Amino acid sequence: MSWQHLIWFAAVAVVCWLSGAVLAFRSSKRWPATAVSLCGSGVFFAFIIGMWISLERPPMRTMGETRLWYTFFLSLAGVAVYARWRYKWILSFSTLMSIVFICINLFKPEIHNKSLMPALQSVWFVPHVIVYMFAYAMMGAVTLFALYLWLRRPSRRPSDEEMGMCDNLIRIGWAFLSLGMIMGALWAKEAWGDFWSWDPKETWAAATWLSYLLYLHLRPRLRNDHHTAFALIIFSFLLLQMCWYGINYLPSAQGASVHVY
Repeated sequence: MSWQHLIWFAAVAVVCWLSGAVLAFRSSKRWPATAVSLCGSGVFFAFIIGMWISLERPPMRTMGETRLWYTFFLSLAGVAVYARWRYKWILSFSTLMSIVFICINLFKPEIHNKSLMPALQSVWFVPHVIVYMFAYAMMGAVTLFALYLWLRRPSRRPSDEEMGMCDNLIRIGWAFLSLGMIMGALWAKEAWGDFWSWDPKETWAAATWLSYLLYLHLRPRLRNDHHTAFALIIFSFLLLQMCWYGINYLPSAQGASVHVY
């Protein structure tokens, strides 16, 4: 399996995801859209597994490889939210965002090798990245939904159901962020001897985690102030972008962080 095979697996996955998004609006039952969308995720996951086998290491070393996982978990997050709360639009959103990340990978192919630095050979590395990618997918979904609600009609107050969805997605995302940080600390202890060393990635991860925690604590007091709630969601997501790939451009991280790709 090589990077050139991505377009074929992605094409099949996108067709399934688009079909699932259409079925979400046209079918009165949940299972058709859920089943078809899961088939698309399964096809895309097959490509990830193929890359894993051919590289003889987890495909998590480069930005392009992490985008594969983000695309996969974004589709799964969409299916999970639809199956649980039946928000019909979520499958369309997850499909659109997955297509965006697939296109980035297709138009910006990467050269992969089988080498993996000793620090990344920890048993905690794979679950740490996987859990974080799922959390990123959930936070991406809630951010775009918040933007939609905010810009749709700024003077209109969102319904309790709409705000409840934002709260549910952030709770799930924050829980996975917390789990990812714990796994990251265990990985750091095994690889470098310390649970926390204030690496630039760790610092921005802590800031992101605290920002979403602030939202959860302030949310009961912001029931009648959706503007502040949405602003905090967007601010937290900007911190998340710094945590994910923004540190690659920080002078303080160059040569000092294992997280710079």
